[in-house]
Amino acid sequence: MPHAPLDDSRFPGLRRRGFLAAAGGVAGLGALALAGCGGPGTTGDAAGGGSRPRRGGTLRAAFAGGGASETLDPHRTNLFADAARAKALFDKLADQGADLSAQPRLAASWEPNDGLDRWRVKLRKATFHDGKPVTAADVLYSYRRIADPKEAFRAKASLEPIDLKASRAVDDRTVEFVLKRPTAEFPNVLAAFGAYIVPEGARHFDDKPVGSGPFRFVSFTPGRSAVVERYDEYWDGAPHLERLEFVIANEESARVNALLGGQVEYAHELNPTTARAHEGKGQVEIVRLRNSAMQAFAMKTDRAPFDDKRVREAFFLIADREELVKGALSGAGEIGNDLFGKGYEYYADGLPQRTQDLDKARHLLKKAGADGLKVTLDTSPVAAGFTEAASIFRDQAAKAGVHVKVKVGSKDTFWTDTLDSGTLASYRSGAMPIESHISQRLLTDSTTNATQWHHKDFDALYQQAQSTKDKKDRAAVYERMQRRLYAEGGFLVWGFADWILGTARNVRGVARDAPANTLDWARFDKVWLA
Repeated sequence: MPHAPLDDSRFPGLRRRGFLAAAGGVAGLGALALAGCGGPGTTGDAAGGGSRPRRGGTLRAAFAGGGASETLDPHRTNLFADAARAKALFDKLADQGADLSAQPRLAASWEPNDGLDRWRVKLRKATFHDGKPVTAADVLYSYRRIADPKEAFRAKASLEPIDLKASRAVDDRTVEFVLKRPTAEFPNVLAAFGAYIVPEGARHFDDKPVGSGPFRFVSFTPGRSAVVERYDEYWDGAPHLERLEFVIANEESARVNALLGGQVEYAHELNPTTARAHEGKGQVEIVRLRNSAMQAFAMKTDRAPFDDKRVREAFFLIADREELVKGALSGAGEIGNDLFGKGYEYYADGLPQRTQDLDKARHLLKKAGADGLKVTLDTSPVAAGFTEAASIFRDQAAKAGVHVKVKVGSKDTFWTDTLDSGTLASYRSGAMPIESHISQRLLTDSTTNATQWHHKDFDALYQQAQSTKDKKDRAAVYERMQRRLYAEGGFLVWGFADWILGTARNVRGVARDAPANTLDWARFDKVWLA
């Protein structure tokens, strides 16, 4: 089926800036959060029209994208645009609620055996866009596709506890998952980022993908736009909108100009300066999602100079986190402590807050034989604050005798390049359970292991935590793992940024208090136009 072309005349601001391909790394993903029905914490009546949902209309949402390589394959989601499109077209067995606990979606319920190594999942009555029911066979096919050893699907590591050869369909709407070991938090596996359910046998998704999500496919032009329309038979209620269009605009200024000019109704990922300039002025609505995106530098622990843990500790001590938050985020965030998940369940909040200590940093570098160290810091304007943070850290490092060369790379390939190449890179992540962060980024076989943290004993601790039935005992294992990361890990987590987005004044249902990457993230099916 040919892709419908985007009428550039409708988006002069976007055309002028160009549909440049750029990564907007999710997952990690700080992200937009959209919740339903204008309840507490959502954008309300400022533009008039009340809070009662109105049916119909087209909402156009501007995102940074990934260029001509973009895909609608939900198992390959990595960018913000990918994830938002996937959530519109597909669904998962579970998703994470506001507290990051697993909430049922296509799964109506789940129940473990006494040994925690077999879980039965009951499916709700739901249909794909072609009218066929979602069945246990579709679930098993989807998970086996994700787990294909020849592929590098992001959710693969999260599904690792499942013995997919032994797992079976009990009946059309019941799946029995057989696990390789007892797993107390198995519902988090069902909610894993990218673990979408597709029809059995589905392999090609860019021409006419069939999902079970709230919208169904109309057209797709990689790097430019995707159009979807309301699916009236959606199990969670038909969307209010008639159509939803994802428009790719990689430069933040292009997204803002399109929003101000009425060419789009939603602009994803605004920087703090833009937010301050337009907040409260009456032309657009600014939505701040507090503490949504981890901001970090990723040190490759498998290569010089960061294969020496003394060098990594020195870099922890070089960072002036308050200066980084103030300068790179314009104060729109809070300082980090070299661990992911501040404020989440199992977060090790008892560890001392790191502060800059240049004398100790110099001492550690000298002991490591790294006097006068020179290192390249890869960064890109792919994300707000990246290049600013890199420049600030370069100046901080100079005070410890470290020469940091800031290398600004392409938006198009930054996220894929820095997974394997280089030694030091700007990094960020959105919300997810701490155990999901570990499984996706810190295990030996994790597919997005940006710090190349490969330790079999650490893998064993993760498996121990997953197999521990008592929650208090499980928390103790997670704290032990975090203490090790705090001492010698590869993520220099200097801050947690607010996520900022802008909407037109007539947009309703945009949540202000939902963490990024949770159930109400990208809930365009619950948004309407007043």
